[in-house]
Amino acid sequence: MEVVKKTDSLKRISFLAHSLGGLFARYAVAVLYSSTAEESGEPVDLADSMRENSLTMCSSRRGTIAGLEPVNFITLATPHLGVRGKKQLPFLFGVSFLEKLALPLAPILVGQTGSQLFLMDGRPDKPPLLLRMASDCEDGKFLSALGAFRCRIVYANVSYDHMVGWRTSSIRRETELVKPPRRSLDGYKHVVDVEYCPPVSSDGPHFTSEAIKAKEAAQNEPNAQNTSEYHVIMEEEMIRGLQRLGWKKVDVSFHSAFWPFFAHNNIHVKNEWLHNAGTGVIAHVADSLRQQESSSFIAASL
Repeated sequence: MEVVKKTDSLKRISFLAHSLGGLFARYAVAVLYSSTAEESGEPVDLADSMRENSLTMCSSRRGTIAGLEPVNFITLATPHLGVRGKKQLPFLFGVSFLEKLALPLAPILVGQTGSQLFLMDGRPDKPPLLLRMASDCEDGKFLSALGAFRCRIVYANVSYDHMVGWRTSSIRRETELVKPPRRSLDGYKHVVDVEYCPPVSSDGPHFTSEAIKAKEAAQNEPNAQNTSEYHVIMEEEMIRGLQRLGWKKVDVSFHSAFWPFFAHNNIHVKNEWLHNAGTGVIAHVADSLRQQESSSFIAASL
């Protein structure tokens, strides 16, 4: 905020994050968000705000992030729905025994973050953090902050990502996963599909008495049935919350790459020599950023 105050030339802001960084970014934008009504001193009606923010995928200005106009919010291979559920943590190979074993070990290995990714944080009667982040709540205006961005894009690895599954990174239900094309889009190697998902009207995510009982059972007796029932409820509620906004979903497949199993790092070219298979993905990201920046310039000139 101090940098923004000291630099008058800063007008717009975009976020680009990889993996867990995407969740950090979602939390950060809620902290930095101010609605237009708040800036003008007017009272804020949350229901009206959410209806306005869910109209289109690429929205006009509806508040600011750190006092700047929000343009793009882009994530690559981010576990938006956590890592619970079958094949959401691919290096466990979908083996139920290993997935069950990961649950009690996660808090030990990666602390509170592990509990949050497995949706097991907090008391049984309190919604997990990732569910709260799919709505506007006392912790922050998570959805309004996302809705303030002109464009929201998620890049997801279809396969070969050993850290983050396709479903969670693309914010889709299992039934919404369809076999993608094997051919890349022209000019963007390994980018195989782009889907424009308009907002879906919903009364938002809920944490019902059924969910409370399911969470308590999953925490006290983390067997396959209890954890599965709890996850099914939570995943549906998170999706319902996040789908109140429009998203552009970009599917990436490194099946033809020399090192396809490096997909999680290929998607953002972590190392320019080892992970250069992802250069086509980065080109697509760059063009997406450029497109929205050009739109901002044209709008400002009118």
